[in-house]
Amino acid sequence: MNATGQSAIFGRRKEPHTVIIARGSEIRHFTIRPWLVVFLGSALVAIAIGYLLATSYLVLRDDLIGATTARQARMQQAYEDRISALRAQVDRITSRQLLDQQLMETKVSELLERQTQLSQRHGRLGPLLDRAENEVGAATADDLAVPAVPAKPDKRAEVTGSIAQPAQSYALASLGAAPGAADTRPFSLWATRSDPLPNDSAADRADKLFISINKSLKSIENDQLTRISILADNAYKNADAITQALEAAGLPVDSDFGKNESDVGGPLIPLDSSMFFDSKVKELDEALDTLDQLKKEARRLPLANPAPGHSVTSPFGVRTDPILGTAALHSGMDFRAPIGMAAKVTAPGVVTKAGWNGGYGRMVEVDHGNGFATRYGHLSEIDVTVGEKVDAGAVIGKTGSSGRSTGPHLHYEVRHNGEAIDPLRFLTVGKKVAQYL
Repeated sequence: MNATGQSAIFGRRKEPHTVIIARGSEIRHFTIRPWLVVFLGSALVAIAIGYLLATSYLVLRDDLIGATTARQARMQQAYEDRISALRAQVDRITSRQLLDQQLMETKVSELLERQTQLSQRHGRLGPLLDRAENEVGAATADDLAVPAVPAKPDKRAEVTGSIAQPAQSYALASLGAAPGAADTRPFSLWATRSDPLPNDSAADRADKLFISINKSLKSIENDQLTRISILADNAYKNADAITQALEAAGLPVDSDFGKNESDVGGPLIPLDSSMFFDSKVKELDEALDTLDQLKKEARRLPLANPAPGHSVTSPFGVRTDPILGTAALHSGMDFRAPIGMAAKVTAPGVVTKAGWNGGYGRMVEVDHGNGFATRYGHLSEIDVTVGEKVDAGAVIGKTGSSGRSTGPHLHYEVRHNGEAIDPLRFLTVGKKVAQYL
């Protein structure tokens, strides 16, 4: 009852399976538990699956091994291709670095060569510019139109220039450093005048720097040529001004000079920069030679004033004789001068007369060459001797009133081949060309 009631309450009760085996008169039976059934079933399934897997492996082993080998081969090939690509990239980078290095060395060599050329030009232009400053004078400084600076500008530095000063200052300024200060940063960190892009390489920055320096050097070279041309033009202008002044006064001058390009011709032969510079330097040298020759000719002429700051009491020409009161020719100019004032010669020459000479009283005559001579009369004292060489401005005696004179003054004459010429012509020309001499 209890078992039946318990089975009714808790549901169907699972009973173990009983297996009965009858063999003749012998009957055997045994009971199979559920867990044992499950275990045996699982074992059989596992054996079946293992058998199937083993059979499949034996059948597909070669295919699996081949697939694995092929996969490994593909992976190895991919790695080898990647390594080859990396090696090729490294080779390209190395080759580019070598090319960049060679290009940079070439550019540096070009810059050094141009710097050497500028230094050589500086050496050639130094003496020439000193000569130009002496020959051309203040007129050149005005025509060059160099901006005013607090200190006196150095013409040689303005005209010649070199990479050591202007170009270096320009480069340092473009690098963001103060002019004249050395930049100790690595070359790859140098910047150019324009702001570098974030992805610019060292080679790109170096190229920009080289371009900036090349522009600066080109500017210096152009400035050299321009200023040399200005100096040559000014020299020709000064020579032309001296020539025109002398010719206007009827004085002899060698006018076969300067640039005469009215009747010219010939084949066109282009010049490189060095030949063009040499031609400009030669042109400047020829212009200075011409100007120097004209100055020498002008300085040999009696163009100076024998008594600067003193008024003329009697000009050259026909006048009333101060003693006789009749018309007479005055062969010179009389300058009011006190007794004892220094009488100075107006041009270099050789003393040909020094002593008493009739109406001139004490007189000195100086031969200046080319038929020109000057006379200084009515002197109270003579300080030179015949045959003595005198320079322009040398004191030859002291003024007075000796000879045929009505008062202390200096009688001054200019003669050409013995014929008296109006000294006013020479004094007028002297004023015009004084700034060029």
